[in-house]
Amino acid sequence: MGIKIVCTNKKAYHDYFIEETIEAGISLFGAEVKSLRQGRGTLKDCYALIKDGEAFLLGFHISPYSHSRSENYDPTRTRKLLLHKKEISRLYGKIKEKSFALLALKVYFKGGRAKVELGLARGKKQYDKRETLKKRSDDREMERAMKNRR
Repeated sequence: MGIKIVCTNKKAYHDYFIEETIEAGISLFGAEVKSLRQGRGTLKDCYALIKDGEAFLLGFHISPYSHSRSENYDPTRTRKLLLHKKEISRLYGKIKEKSFALLALKVYFKGGRAKVELGLARGKKQYDKRETLKKRSDDREMERAMKNRR
């Protein structure tokens, strides 16, 4: 069974330092799963929240499935994340203690089940973002020079 990536959050890697990643399941309706299989999900401004010992995904937009019946769902509803209690308490401790954010990095299907990759993230300052862009462009130029040299 392979992994089929539905959507990724590229902006998260630009705006945050990702310290650690965690895989979690998502509680979805049938029409939402079918819509995700068509690749109709968006992770822009999507984050996870831990409340009352449960984890929730907020801001994850899944477009309505075109072939479903008239009963539509809210595309940006809060969805429950499927994690073990131990994982939730560990994440909650890190979020409160070290002021991390819990961001959704990508959504994919693994073994027929919808999964989300969460990242413990710490915000970047403006100079960090510029430094990252400069390093990336320098690496790209170095690769070009090495390729042309051969």
